[in-house]
Amino acid sequence: MLDAILTDEQRALRDEVRDFVRWVPRQLILDMDADKVCYPREFIAEAARRKLLGLRFPPVYGGRGLTWADEIVALEEMGVLGTALACLYSLYSIVGEAINLFGTSEQKERWLRPALAGQFGVAEGLTEPRGGSDFFGTTARAIRDGDAYILRGQKRFVVGADGADLFLTYARTDPDAPAHKGLSAFLVERGPGVETRYVYGLMGTRGGGTGRLIFHDVRVPVVNRLGPENDAAAIFYQMMIPERLTSAAGAIGMGRAALEVATRYSDKRHAFGQTIRAFEGVSFKVAESITLLDAARGLAYLTARAIDAGDDPARCRRLVSETKSFATDAAWQVVNHAMQIMGGIGYTDVYPIERMLRDVRLITIWTGTNEIMKLIIQHEYYKELLGQPSDTRDLEADAPAADQEDEKVYE
Repeated sequence: MLDAILTDEQRALRDEVRDFVRWVPRQLILDMDADKVCYPREFIAEAARRKLLGLRFPPVYGGRGLTWADEIVALEEMGVLGTALACLYSLYSIVGEAINLFGTSEQKERWLRPALAGQFGVAEGLTEPRGGSDFFGTTARAIRDGDAYILRGQKRFVVGADGADLFLTYARTDPDAPAHKGLSAFLVERGPGVETRYVYGLMGTRGGGTGRLIFHDVRVPVVNRLGPENDAAAIFYQMMIPERLTSAAGAIGMGRAALEVATRYSDKRHAFGQTIRAFEGVSFKVAESITLLDAARGLAYLTARAIDAGDDPARCRRLVSETKSFATDAAWQVVNHAMQIMGGIGYTDVYPIERMLRDVRLITIWTGTNEIMKLIIQHEYYKELLGQPSDTRDLEADAPAADQEDEKVYE
């Protein structure tokens, strides 16, 4: 993040997170990418020890009471570690958001406080085998049985399926209600009936225990339900903010890391009697890359400020979607530029660019594909523009023949 838009406190937080990032063992990153580590509990424990989990949540529960503008500073720094570690870190922001905003004081004491203390791993179950972007097509069922629900169904692509201890999960509690009015949210603890059936062999973003969860008639106490029954749509819509903003900020960090490696390489590598940075084919890629990252930072910071200020929820949904789409696409382009700058050596494991390329591809897909982001962006913009009377200049009148109404044919 550029110093010019940061407060002294945010610069101090950035430096604190950078110190943590330097602590992360090189071997942990290598072992996770080689699938020798499934769930890095030591990473979570150290982040908790430094009080870096759940930065936005109240200090009484172990957070720091910071803002979104603060958190994206930390998230960018985490992003340089790769998407697996950045995602595991972000899950405390995501699951913590649900508990902090929708949980009771008892639920916060029981789950939020120990989670931020690093006492257990958290994960989120959204996607189902027969549904990806169609969240409200959820088929997992939770049937009320006295003081509990009987949960059955499956979730897949769950980061932490193998390793986490608490799962934020959505299930249908009213099969006869409209799709968006019959879901409830639950905090499901790992235990009898919770099975990790399959841990995926991933192209990248490895080592986070990503797999499929199967719920075999799991008895979930009513006190584990978040919010009112059948009202999980409100939770889901709120969760799109932390899911997508954490993805965007982490992507900026990864793009920055790749660009730094490639830029330093271009200043050392000689060809045709000069360093390759002297060639426009290289230097222009550096220029385009840093411009993309700076633009993504600015958009992320604007979005964070809008959320912190309590701006209109519809506008925030648009901004979050813009930020996620733009930042992740930018990161993908920047990492590709980095590999092109480095040439063949960038395609080997001598440099980390090939891992970054495999990692960064996923973030244009998860938490809602970027195509879904564009649907949301245009929908919210049309609604905002057409739903409010204009108090600005009549721009259509600024044409020589603007008064020729018979030429303005709409049907």
